[in-house]
Amino acid sequence: MSAALEVVAAGLGVSLQDAGRHGHRSIGVPLSGALDPVFLAAANGLAGNPPDTAGLEVLLAGPCLKALAGPLRIALAGEIGAQVLTASGIRRAVAAWSTATLHAGDLLLIGSPRGVGYVALAGGLLTAVQLGSRSTYLRAGLCPLPGVLPCAPFDGDPGVERRAAGPLAHDTGPIRAMAGPQIDHFGTASIETFFGETFTVTRQRDRMGLRLAGPRLAHNARGADIVSDGVTPGAVQVPADGHPIVLLADCQTVGGYPKIATVIRADLPRLAHLQSGETLRFRLVDAAEAAAARREQASRLDSWLAALRAWRPGGGMDPAELDAASLLAANLAGTAVRGDETEFEA
Repeated sequence: MSAALEVVAAGLGVSLQDAGRHGHRSIGVPLSGALDPVFLAAANGLAGNPPDTAGLEVLLAGPCLKALAGPLRIALAGEIGAQVLTASGIRRAVAAWSTATLHAGDLLLIGSPRGVGYVALAGGLLTAVQLGSRSTYLRAGLCPLPGVLPCAPFDGDPGVERRAAGPLAHDTGPIRAMAGPQIDHFGTASIETFFGETFTVTRQRDRMGLRLAGPRLAHNARGADIVSDGVTPGAVQVPADGHPIVLLADCQTVGGYPKIATVIRADLPRLAHLQSGETLRFRLVDAAEAAAARREQASRLDSWLAALRAWRPGGGMDPAELDAASLLAANLAGTAVRGDETEFEA
């Protein structure tokens, strides 16, 4: 029998996401997909999956899931934790950036993330594919979260888990963006304001986009309307009120507001982690810097994935994964002391 998870409680802001629904924007179907594809790739890496395998995205409050059949392996990525309540009544914590194995009857209680978190399952979620993707897009009723999540049974050693040496971090500093494509609808003062002043994330934010508060960006004589043209995640629209809207994964396919800039792909995931009331600044970059940022991001992810280690809960690392670097990094002496310390010594 295939493994499966029953959704006991759906949580808030929980959806199925993969790489998105490519190739259908011409008929008005948004891209969708993970708000943070880097963290989804990290969760999938922990679970042993290809990076774009469908997983659960958690925005507000995590779900409660019950293993109907197993074993199955889950992995967490992001600032999110979970607890497993076994069928025999034992409760154990699951830390972020690590895995856990569930058996039939076990409950998985996923917490609330800071920003966005991801739950991957080894072998992936085997929900129905619609228009080439398993990504949830509720506005069109595509791939809503079902009551039972079919998935592949875990065929590895259930006593060996995987964890990261540390969290996977995004870049810091201003959000990088390229100019336009309708930057000619704004005067020099508005352009300097956009790329020089601080903006605040408002409560008007979801998977479609986030609205920013801050200094008003005045349009020039060309006005605040254009003939509707294509938009993409990362586009920064500025309506007549002068307050920018940054479009995200579920954004519409066309729009009639001028776009002062477009956030580069490497920095788009950072926007998913911003909370209402937090501030951000933008920095103007060109195509060469945007491409370099993508390469650096991919290299950082590869290095993080290469550093993943197997371990046995309560029993240290799996012997098959031991190497010189792992041994040198481990505290093999435990709590041993010299014998000449004073009681006040650290």
